[in-house]
Formats: sequence, structure tokens, C-alpha cells
Amino acid sequence: MAKKLGDRRDGVYLKKIDSMHTIMPLMYPNRCDNEAFISECIDLTNVMAYLERKNADGPAYKYNLFQVMVTAMLKTITLRPQLNRFIQNKSIYQRNEVSAAFTVKKIFSDNGGEALAFIHSKPTDTIDTIHEELYRQVSLCKSETDKDQSTAAMDIIQKIPRPLLKLVGVIARCLDRHGLMPKAIIATDPFYASVVVSNLGSIKLHAGYHHLTNWGTTSVFCVIGEMKKRPFYDEEGNVTMRMSVDLGLTVDERISDGYYCSKTIRLLKKLLEEPELLEKTLEEEVEY
Repeated sequence: MAKKLGDRRDGVYLKKIDSMHTIMPLMYPNRCDNEAFISECIDLTNVMAYLERKNADGPAYKYNLFQVMVTAMLKTITLRPQLNRFIQNKSIYQRNEVSAAFTVKKIFSDNGGEALAFIHSKPTDTIDTIHEELYRQVSLCKSETDKDQSTAAMDIIQKIPRPLLKLVGVIARCLDRHGLMPKAIIATDPFYASVVVSNLGSIKLHAGYHHLTNWGTTSVFCVIGEMKKRPFYDEEGNVTMRMSVDLGLTVDERISDGYYCSKTIRLLKKLLEEPELLEKTLEEEVEY
């Protein structure tokens, strides 16, 4: 697709949209002032059975809940493209790709470093291809010698004298606002992804609210809590204990309306209730 006037390297300028979504970025220009938080409890009964089947042959890198969640989020955003919009410089854009980012702890210790991982998905991806890419990304991030480009850039910037560092910040924010950040930075900066996924369950924390940022273009943040058993009631009031997980989703409310977001959550829950759907390509439609 040819680049038009107003487009950015990472997104297409949306000119023909309804008046409300045109006006909102002008009236409410900061992403952090427009956060909608959604909390969901997910029954993991089917996911746990699915993971047991996928790991039955003993793969070297086992399938896990995080891979299911990343794939489900990527498929949801692929099928619900308004969630892949972002607002920058008071204008609304459609992102050129569907992507997910997350932070990897190199070593689980107080002094362990962190690395940034970034999944650039394709419409033909499935949970199996995402599983392989996550394995590659996590292996790279766990390395004590290799660094992602964003971390390497931050290490260089950190060495700049303090007075000049403030000037660098001003320039960076200007480049960010006008879509002129270098591709190498955008490629691994998590706040330029369609969704940032934070697996707090891996460090024994509950899911909860996480703010968006005015830096970058990310409009969706997904927090995964710790898996635990809890009571579920049927229509007759009978109770069973099932494995579950809490999700916290923060969305920029300016990119879409409440009805669209409601249907999007319905799709996400459908994918987690029937994880076999994730073996279909991200672009394949789902009835929900």
C-alpha cells in the first residue's frame, strides 16, 4: 500500500472515521488520561487439558499458559482491528502490523537484569509458530551477553552527561510524537507494540491495573495473574473447584467504543475456552 500524506512508518492515518473519534484526541490528547480498565476471571479447565495434550510428546520447550495468552491476544487483535489503532500527535492511526511485547527476567533474583522481547506476528501464524518464536525470543533474552536493540540503545544513552541527557529526552519525545523514531528502536521498544503482555503470575503476583504510557503507541496492556483454584457455580447453584486465572486489560478508550470492546472481550474468552481455535491461523475468522 502506497504511503499517503499524514501516514507514519508504523501506521496509516485514519481520515474517514466518525466525528466522535476525530474529536476525542483533540479534546483528550494524553493516552494516560483515557484508560479503560477491564478485569476478567478465566476458567482454565479447557486450557489445562489442551496444554497436557500439546506436551504429551515431551517437547523440549513446553507449551504453557503464557504462549496461549500471547497467541489469543494476537488473534483477537487481528480479528478486531480497531484494537490495533493508536493515537499520536492528536491523530488516530491504524497500525501496520499486529505485535506483542513483554519483559523477560534474565535471572529470578533481586539483582537479575531484564530484557525486552517483541513478537511481530503474521496473519498465517498459529500457536505452534508463536510457540517457536517465543522460544527463540526467550532464549535470546536469557543470554547474559546478547542484548535487544532497545536495551543496547538505553545503555548508550545512560552514559550521556546529565545536562545533555535532558536534551536527548526532548528530541526523543519530538521524534516519537511525529513518528520519526529509528526503526531499530521501534522494532524492540515494547511501547510500540499492539499489546504489552505482563505475566505477573510468573512472579507470584495477582493481576491488576497497569497504566498505559504517553510514550510510544501501545493502546492495550494485558496483565496475567497467578493461576489458582476457585469455586465456579452452575445454574443450579452446584459448586466445583477449577483452575482459573485473572486478567487485567487496560485499553485506550479513544480508539474504539464500548460495544466494540465488549465483543472483543467475548472473542478473547471464546479463544481461551476453546484453545484448539488457536491452531488455526490468526486471520481465520471465529464464530462467537
